Amino acid sequence: MNKMATLIILIIIGILAGVLSGLIGIGGGIIVIPALVFILGYSQQTAQGTTLAMMVPPIGLLAAFAYYKEGYVDIKSSAIICIGFVIGSYFGAKYAAGIPEIQLRKIFSIILILVALKMFFSK
Repeated sequence: MNKMATLIILIIIGILAGVLSGLIGIGGGIIVIPALVFILGYSQQTAQGTTLAMMVPPIGLLAAFAYYKEGYVDIKSSAIICIGFVIGSYFGAKYAAGIPEIQLRKIFSIILILVALKMFFSK
């Protein structure tokens, strides 16, 4: 995959994770990690370390550092996803404010089930 395609995918992952974070309170672990593993072919450790590095300011500084010391953090990808995440979370939160609670709960449940099934049944 060329650098431009990878950059675009990282931005899309960040925006999608941000929108879902703002919309239903999920993003990092449930969206970014599977996306990095399944779309960009990151190892599970690198996906987790990269995601933690993306979220370092609010959480995960020591955990991200531990992954970084082992070589499992892609700093550039973390920064790019973080930018998209910040932008996307704003719009997701604005949209979520207008959705009835029961509908939001159902959206959240469906996303959790789909991601769990994908993670469980993939190699």
